[in-house]
Amino acid sequence: MVVMFGIVTLVFLLIHVVPGDPVEVMLGETARPADREALREALGLHQPLLTQWWQYLFAVVQLDFGESLHSRQAVSSVLLTRIPATFILSISSLLIAVIIALPLGMLAAVYKDSIWDRLAMVTAMLGVSIPNFVMGPVLILIFSLWLGWFPVSGQEGFGSLILPAITLGTALAAILSRMVRASMLEVLQEDYIRAARARGLFESRVLTLHALRNAALPIITILGMQFGALLAGAVITETIFSWPGIGQLLIESIQKRDYPVVQACVLLISMTYVLVNLLTDLIYVAVDPRVRLE
Repeated sequence: MVVMFGIVTLVFLLIHVVPGDPVEVMLGETARPADREALREALGLHQPLLTQWWQYLFAVVQLDFGESLHSRQAVSSVLLTRIPATFILSISSLLIAVIIALPLGMLAAVYKDSIWDRLAMVTAMLGVSIPNFVMGPVLILIFSLWLGWFPVSGQEGFGSLILPAITLGTALAAILSRMVRASMLEVLQEDYIRAARARGLFESRVLTLHALRNAALPIITILGMQFGALLAGAVITETIFSWPGIGQLLIESIQKRDYPVVQACVLLISMTYVLVNLLTDLIYVAVDPRVRLE
């Protein structure tokens, strides 16, 4: 509760510190002072900052995020139309990251210091080094404009999901593959791995059921921590690909100085990050018996 209270307060203060006047954006620079003051009073922006903060805090507790300053729609209804797109993109990116990282990290660990290990780590380094705002346009240029395989932007079926999901997933896959490699290298030196091999088990069974399972705890930690980065990266990726999710809504609302929508978007992303970390702790209990005993 303390963390959530801090997030709500910080979001409110940051939004009101950002330069720009929503009244001026809505009415234009040529509007009369009387019209500006009338609109400011109608929106409640004439009240002291402390009063606005208290009213906002009380409303958030009731899950009331107010109305959009521009569309005059309830912010909650605006968010509900955008959440599914961001959810689909985030889950798809996470799946791509896991599909890439697990075999890449395991290959690098099993064949340590070989050409496969070096290739895997170079691939991981490239994934970390290339930011989303570079990866996205490059993928659009190659696969949309040159090859014509996928749509350039928008949400037009499964094909339009592939490029933004790859853009988001590759950075996470790079970080995750390095963690898989490090965890697997540590586990592969344990006695129970030698014992499993001595019993004549297939190498694939040793790696998946014995090594990977016991190396899963640090991997789950990275997944939980990076999910917040995944949502932050979605803001840039959704803008690049015109993906109609929370990230694009956030950028549009910042440009319009639509305080209630910006606050709700940032609050939703922050709360999701907190809840995912809580879920990660609960998964620890299910995966590692030692945590349950403690």
